[in-house]
Amino acid sequence: MKITELLTKNTILLNLKAQSKTEAIDELVGKLDSAGKLSDSNAYKEAILAREAQSTTGIGEGIAIPHAKTSAVKVPAIAFGRSSAGVDYDSLDGQPSRLFFMIAAAEGANNAHLETLSKLSSLLMDPEFRAKLDTARTEDEVIQAIDEQEAQSEEEESTNVSSTASSKGYVLAVTACPTGIAHTYMAADSLKAKAKEMNVDMKVETNGSSGVKNELTDSDIANASAIIVAADKQVEMERFKGKHVIEVPVAQAIRKPEELIEKALNQDAKIYQGGSGAGAKEPSEKGQRTGFYKHLMNGVSNMLPFVVGGGILIAISFFWGIQSANPDDPSYNAFAAALKGIGGDNAFQLMIPVLAGFIAMSIADRPGLAPGMIGGFIALNGQAGFLGGLIAGFLAGYVALWVKKALSRLPQGLEGIKPVLLYPLITIFITGLVMMFVVNPPVAFIMNGLTDWLKGLGTGNLLLLGLLLGGMMAVDMGGPINKAAYTFGIAMISASNYAPITAIMAGGMVPPLGMALATTFFKRKFTQQEREAGKTAYVLGASFITEGAIPFAAADPGRVIPASVIGAAIAGALSMAFNISLPAPHGGVFVFWLLKWNALLYILAILIGSVVTALIAGFWKKEIK
Repeated sequence: MKITELLTKNTILLNLKAQSKTEAIDELVGKLDSAGKLSDSNAYKEAILAREAQSTTGIGEGIAIPHAKTSAVKVPAIAFGRSSAGVDYDSLDGQPSRLFFMIAAAEGANNAHLETLSKLSSLLMDPEFRAKLDTARTEDEVIQAIDEQEAQSEEEESTNVSSTASSKGYVLAVTACPTGIAHTYMAADSLKAKAKEMNVDMKVETNGSSGVKNELTDSDIANASAIIVAADKQVEMERFKGKHVIEVPVAQAIRKPEELIEKALNQDAKIYQGGSGAGAKEPSEKGQRTGFYKHLMNGVSNMLPFVVGGGILIAISFFWGIQSANPDDPSYNAFAAALKGIGGDNAFQLMIPVLAGFIAMSIADRPGLAPGMIGGFIALNGQAGFLGGLIAGFLAGYVALWVKKALSRLPQGLEGIKPVLLYPLITIFITGLVMMFVVNPPVAFIMNGLTDWLKGLGTGNLLLLGLLLGGMMAVDMGGPINKAAYTFGIAMISASNYAPITAIMAGGMVPPLGMALATTFFKRKFTQQEREAGKTAYVLGASFITEGAIPFAAADPGRVIPASVIGAAIAGALSMAFNISLPAPHGGVFVFWLLKWNALLYILAILIGSVVTALIAGFWKKEIK
């Protein structure tokens, strides 16, 4: 696919009027929108700004490449803008930007689109090509310059040299940026061009949106003088153990390729010891959070598809009836049962193990994945919920780091069996023992104690009981405290007391609904990914799937859990105060027609609790910078 199939005359602005970065973004977004390339211009602009918050896309040399990959893009496209006066775009070299390429990639963009978008970034490294764009008088001349440069690039495209070291040394590099569209390939081309100029053999692996390209082999790594990892996201690092590794943000490879190659040739870098799965080590330059938060978000982002996909499938199954998945119920429907089986019995069962596994993998790289997932599965089976999964993830990650360090002095001949035998055997054993005999027993004790205490409390004080039951549903969102309250509600149904389960359902619906409202009304307090999850949380909350709030609670437990507990407790107390009862143990809005007394009052109780949660979380959370 040619670049000019994505960059067309109706997405070119030869005279940008913008005088600031924000105005330039607005003007280019407006051009894409007027050309019919966007389905939601506001959402696309938010995605652009979110990418800018990670690191500026003003790469220097008078160029800015704002870009985003989002579902707000209807048709993949490129907008070109040119400013004769230049715009202060926070560029890496501090100079005004004159040439702007805004890349709009659809969420499901295919490889052909992504590779074409990435190709543009590579072409811009040529100063002669930039000069042509600077002097083009019409849209047709811009199109012609791009077509000619692309054709020339394809003819002259040089392949990476073999792994035979040259007299000056053989250097490897890995480039990666969060979006994987522009910076990844610009960094690779910058390094390759400078290496050719310096007469240095170099091979560069790119980790872009369309996958890993030009992957480094074991032979490459063995022969290399050093490896440059220019990345703003996690890349596979364990393969570089024992080699000199230079870790920097991806922007440094674009701006300072000669400096990095010189450092690599001189082996001016520490020998990588293993146990890190990150890219850059300079958070002050990137403005990104690291450490605990980074590991946590790695788990949350990988868990999210299981929460969203599984939860929505469960909610859809309720259309055939709340008991439609039960073969013994008259409302049984085979398709509904399949939906619930896929979503609840499978996707939800993997949710906690995946959370724990990817937290551990972020800490200890690949050796952390197996013990993390198994620790999370033990937490799930032991009714420890997502809090147990968090414990399992960090436990497994640091156990794996300790094991790797402890085995680092073994003879070189045993290196081959470490990742396939020693690491998994020891880490799974230690993590499993701790989870089974240290973490799960007190959790089970707490759960049984709470259940007994609630039974003893009875219905003597309805308001207090509703307050407790509602709040308990939000403490661990599917964990032992949540299950203790729900078990008590089921027991009360069997005794023909339908008020407690009503308070429980209200409390369970509030956390996802409250966080959904928070992402809607406090957008600047949440990441783009969290705002997208918020849309799904509306559906999950309405369906009484409390787990819909887990991604928010896992990412910021100190604020989200207290906000959820307070809102859920208020909803539970109001439900009991309004004397509302419900004979169905699950279903959310799908079973409201079974409510006894006043459905509007019950909806009011849930709304009040949700709004309270949204306000507390919204005002308490810090704005995303």
